[in-house]
Amino acid sequence: MKKIGIISLLIILFFNSCSTDDINKDPNSAYTTTAESLVSYAEKALSDYNNTPNVNTNNFRLLMQYWQETTYVSESNYNFVNRNVADGVWNENYVKVLNNLQKAREIINAYSPSPSEISTWDAKKKGQLAIIDLLMVYTYQTIVDTFGDVPYSQSLQLVKYPLPVYDKGADIYVDLIKKTQEALTNLNGNPFGDGEYFYKGNSGKWKVFGNSLLLKLSIGIADSNPTLAQQIAQVAISGGVMMSSADGCQLPYQSASPNFNPLYSELVASGRDDFIAAETLVDYMINTNDPRISSYYQKNKDGVYVGQQPGKAGLIDVFSRIGTFAYTRTTPGTILSYTEVAFYKAEAAARWNTGNAAIEYENAVRASMKEWNIADDLAVSYIAAHPYDNSNWKKSVGEQAWVSMFNQGLTSWNFYRRLDYPVLIAPETAISNAGGKVPVRLQYPGREQTTNGTNWSAASAAIGGDRLTTKLFWDKN
Repeated sequence: MKKIGIISLLIILFFNSCSTDDINKDPNSAYTTTAESLVSYAEKALSDYNNTPNVNTNNFRLLMQYWQETTYVSESNYNFVNRNVADGVWNENYVKVLNNLQKAREIINAYSPSPSEISTWDAKKKGQLAIIDLLMVYTYQTIVDTFGDVPYSQSLQLVKYPLPVYDKGADIYVDLIKKTQEALTNLNGNPFGDGEYFYKGNSGKWKVFGNSLLLKLSIGIADSNPTLAQQIAQVAISGGVMMSSADGCQLPYQSASPNFNPLYSELVASGRDDFIAAETLVDYMINTNDPRISSYYQKNKDGVYVGQQPGKAGLIDVFSRIGTFAYTRTTPGTILSYTEVAFYKAEAAARWNTGNAAIEYENAVRASMKEWNIADDLAVSYIAAHPYDNSNWKKSVGEQAWVSMFNQGLTSWNFYRRLDYPVLIAPETAISNAGGKVPVRLQYPGREQTTNGTNWSAASAAIGGDRLTTKLFWDKN
């Protein structure tokens, strides 16, 4: 964690969107940095991590057998050690996102309002801190869902805790729920300006996001803490979750470098040209006559959709490339989509009768179809051919969420682990550490083993072993 602190300081010192006329001040110093600029940086970093297909940090599209590689297939075979993938995930989330949000929080708490600001500052301060808290909750949940027990109560406090302990994932979830509810009570007005990229500081939009995040948290612990999960799900839905794509949380990428979508960055700008369709999803979509296939993939040179088998190398032109959305600079980066929330509502209805499960299921599939610009009549026909099955709701929701979360690999992985659908088969070429199965967690970073070994060892023992096959506390089935 010492390296994390050093890198974070470099980010803070060099990232500066403010100007100054005082020639006695260094414009690159931390004292010129505003809270809003740090939030801007953190939001972009969060979106970049969620949406990139960079194999050094985000291999969830490969894990869920949406994409495959043709040349370098280590990640398709679950070898995440060679590229220190876990270290990359740790760095992206703790350093680039959380540490910068923490710095923004410190700046806000230390700010002395001018006489003209005093009357409105308290409300504005609460609103700014609430937005920061929601972003931090989202990020911590991502880290827990990836590793299990992780540094939390002692994290982001480099001076006081250079070697932080690992908190239990279940305890972190409970605290994240509490923080989300507290943040929802403090949202008001427009505490940030346009520098807050997701909702431009609009507290109404952030409240919808916060309730949707609360629902996501509740669904995450549906099997491990069902009483709390049901209670919070009902609170979230009653509070008002996303109801259309207009509520979705996205980063609007730009056409110019370096602010274009990381998909474009990795598939075009990088010069890498070996990501192709995976046979697993392609065959499923062909067999189910899914109209979204034309949005997800491009036909190969013979005018058909063909996917590569997981874990194996192949020739590029034989297989289908990823859809044109991935080759477009300005494709928005998804943080939390209406489609995702609609599937949470369907799952909540199936588990706890918070609504009509069949209707919520249909709404979720329709949301996905609309997200990918599929005509309404095709969506209706598809749902009629693949109706909700109350006798095996986990299969209905799990398989359709898998298809629908095509561009949200980590979210899809969560559905897969929680519902045990779809049935995915690990490639025969997968590394032995995977035990012949699709991984259900990432191993802790190698850097943690060498620099924070005592706490890493304790955490590894607490979760049942630092392995790809060790189930998280909420993965009960």
